[in-house]
Amino acid sequence: MNEPLIILFFLHIAGAAALLIWSVRLVRTGVERAFSNYLRLLLRRSSNNRLLAMATGTASAVLLQSSTAVAIMASGFVSAGSITTVVGIAILLGADIGSALVIKILVVRQNFLVPLLLLLGIVLFLRSHKRRVRHLGRILIGIALIFVSLDMIRTATTPLMDDPATLAMMAFLGQDMLLAFIIGAGFSLLVHSSVGAILLFITLLSQGLMPQSASIAMVLGANLGGAMIAYVLTLSAPIQARHVILSNVILRGGAACLTLLMLTYFDISLTWIGGTEEAQVINLHLLFNIILTLLALPIITSTASVAQFLIKSKSDPDTALERVSTLDPTALKTPDRALICATRELMHIGEKIEGMLRLVDKIYKRWDDKTAKNIITNDLQVRKIDFQIKLYLAKLNRNELEDDVRQKSIELSAVTVDLDAASDTIARNMVGLAKRLDTDDIRFSDAGQKEISDFHDRILANLQLALHVMMTQNPSEARELIAEKDDVRVLEQELHKKHLSRLRDGLVESIATSNIHQETLRALKQINTSFSKVAHPILSETGDLLESRLAGPIKDSAP
Repeated sequence: MNEPLIILFFLHIAGAAALLIWSVRLVRTGVERAFSNYLRLLLRRSSNNRLLAMATGTASAVLLQSSTAVAIMASGFVSAGSITTVVGIAILLGADIGSALVIKILVVRQNFLVPLLLLLGIVLFLRSHKRRVRHLGRILIGIALIFVSLDMIRTATTPLMDDPATLAMMAFLGQDMLLAFIIGAGFSLLVHSSVGAILLFITLLSQGLMPQSASIAMVLGANLGGAMIAYVLTLSAPIQARHVILSNVILRGGAACLTLLMLTYFDISLTWIGGTEEAQVINLHLLFNIILTLLALPIITSTASVAQFLIKSKSDPDTALERVSTLDPTALKTPDRALICATRELMHIGEKIEGMLRLVDKIYKRWDDKTAKNIITNDLQVRKIDFQIKLYLAKLNRNELEDDVRQKSIELSAVTVDLDAASDTIARNMVGLAKRLDTDDIRFSDAGQKEISDFHDRILANLQLALHVMMTQNPSEARELIAEKDDVRVLEQELHKKHLSRLRDGLVESIATSNIHQETLRALKQINTSFSKVAHPILSETGDLLESRLAGPIKDSAP
């Protein structure tokens, strides 16, 4: 191949690979935005039955087309105490199976699927005024584009089938399976998608461009890389979450390395699992994850112990770094920089409130003086930082400012007030309500407790979305946040009705906790409302907000 053709080839391959990765992400974000609340409930309600937890993880990964997304969710529930570490690991093992099933589904299609999926997806996305229907359209478009990207890869690689240099390089990878394994792991980690990486490797194999041995090694490497993605993304997460993720890395990565050694040093025929080389690799990937899960389920507890040994809690306060305020006085001379400093400090407030909201759920279930004191202490810190931000912005406003900068300063001050109100609701209202449960020695009914926990998790997810909106200033996500505010209001009303129904039935626990139950729902809704206001300045600029409500049906800037 001459130089212009080589450049053109790499351009086509890079474009196709980029489309593939983006398409997988498109499907995942569509599912997350449309059904994330249901998936979160599904995962959180996973019982201590390891098989059920595994099945839940499998189903969630198939829907999300990402075991990483499931891993992040599950690890969050573990750190919050909603599920145990053992259940969390079982969910992740199931998610690995789900991810393998997705690949098997996506490589088999009929020619009519692409135009059909595109037609349905675009019609739903452009014509529907319902948020979830629009996101369903997004999902269908994403699946269609996955198929298109795979066809692009096939077309782009066809000329290389007769190129001696390319064939020699691929043959070398076939002989050096360790190198191929490392490339597979590194590539999947780089693109943050093991599904996308494996689809690419299998497509190259189907074109006759890559030897089966290299494809197998790279797919096994992608299993290690896929587990490492979640590990990298949770490096700053609570230690309980990291234990779950590391356990999956140990199991999945260790099994991948062991399988590579077996296939390297033993002549193992794969003809019994597929008629073609492509089918054999796909089925090997699926079998690998199924067998790994079945073998790993009985030893999850031991694996968790190893992870806990490798990642130990740093409890020595003397070694902890004292946090330094981001409110840099020297930045006041540069208004744009000063606003960034104030925003960073607001993010810190939001993160503190997130931690308080996680803790308050625990004392509702079991009162703990130390935990309650921790919440109160954090509230005092929030109030202190709140005052510092207001003082900082007041000093900024003494300068001659552009109108847009002054408006931004006013908006940040308003957000500060809202976040402080959310913190106060947790520290004063919810802690007091939890204390009453303990003092009066009463408990919610089973149904009532489940409703409170589910509603709490919904608010926590929206709080996290609000923090993301603060950081990215993304109008699409801001619209999602406002839409969630309305959904939460409707949900609160539905939960009140369910509670009243239990009162009419004379359920003793519901009667005893009636006031606390309703006040808790109201407090959680107030917290959600406070954080939803983060989106108001963004949507005011885009013209999507009128009188604190969306100006019309939710519109995404792009699918």
